[in-house]
Amino acid sequence: MILLAITNKNIVGRKMSKEELAKELSDAIISCKKDNVIAAVEKARDAGMEPTEIIEKGLAAGMNEVGVLFERGKLFLPHVMMAADAMTQGVALLEKDMEPGESAKKPAVIVNGTVEGDVHDIGKSIVSTMLQSAGFEVHDIGRDMPTKAFIDKIKEVNANVVGLSALMTTTMQGQKEVIEALKEEGLRDEIKVMLGGAPVTQAWADKIGADLYAENATEAVRGVKEILNV
Repeated sequence: MILLAITNKNIVGRKMSKEELAKELSDAIISCKKDNVIAAVEKARDAGMEPTEIIEKGLAAGMNEVGVLFERGKLFLPHVMMAADAMTQGVALLEKDMEPGESAKKPAVIVNGTVEGDVHDIGKSIVSTMLQSAGFEVHDIGRDMPTKAFIDKIKEVNANVVGLSALMTTTMQGQKEVIEALKEEGLRDEIKVMLGGAPVTQAWADKIGADLYAENATEAVRGVKEILNV
């Protein structure tokens, strides 16, 4: 009995490794519960884990898994939104621990929207949420947006990537029009173009000269990271 007590004490008192803390953070995000995330963040911070490690190896990793589970039909849109909100709260706790300007660092600025004539919004919104959770600065301009709205926003925020969603075959032409407008404005070489939407294919992306086709939100995050080398 004494041996058991000593053994239990050692288990409870054992310092968790960074890998274990990261796993706990990731699992907290997957639980989609804000309280779990806040507790995990505070635990990792108290254990001496760096804020950037907490975010990148823990919270962001968990959010990536949420995206995978969503695409597999094991989590649903409300879960994705809850997980994203929980991550936002977790990151907010860490901001005061970061070096000046560190919390503002973003790997890229992305403008994302649904092209003109198309009022579908959910898929595009999920992509925006996942990209934001991955650390990108995302400006979601909404649905049924004319070409000029994309161009103006790209100029305003000095975007690195533009995401063009089309959920109907009749609106896919709007994706091509934005690419042509980028060429006319002399912006095409400065910005990566990502396409998405149910009728969109890799063949269509290749035909109109896009840089990336993403079938779902998880692929969008992975693809953007690859084309930007971040």
